[in-house]
Amino acid sequence: MAHFAKLDENNIVLEVIVVNNDALDPSNEEISGIEFLTEWSGGYSNWKQTSYNGNIRANFASIGYTYDSDFDVFISPRPYPSWKLNYTTYQWEAPVVKPEDIEGYIWRWSEINKEWIQIAISA
Repeated sequence: MAHFAKLDENNIVLEVIVVNNDALDPSNEEISGIEFLTEWSGGYSNWKQTSYNGNIRANFASIGYTYDSDFDVFISPRPYPSWKLNYTTYQWEAPVVKPEDIEGYIWRWSEINKEWIQIAISA
């Protein structure tokens, strides 16, 4: 099975579809998958292959992700305005490194203060 992201005109992921191996040519899964999906969808052809393990296009595509054609990767929506994209991992990173977890506590990002806030976990 292979996974394909359906993209809108702005390269935003609309949905992710699974294509059975029977419909794929092993020598080129992506092209054969796009051909299959284009026919299956009645002519819609803006599809990109994605993978759970990140071997294809850095991140597994999900609804709302953006396909960046310059880097050929899927990027999740930015969680906070202050966070920057790491162009090695294609993950968003806070401007301040998250502290180590302490048993009984978790950390939450405060965009207002641009810092991590420690929160006690209630049992």
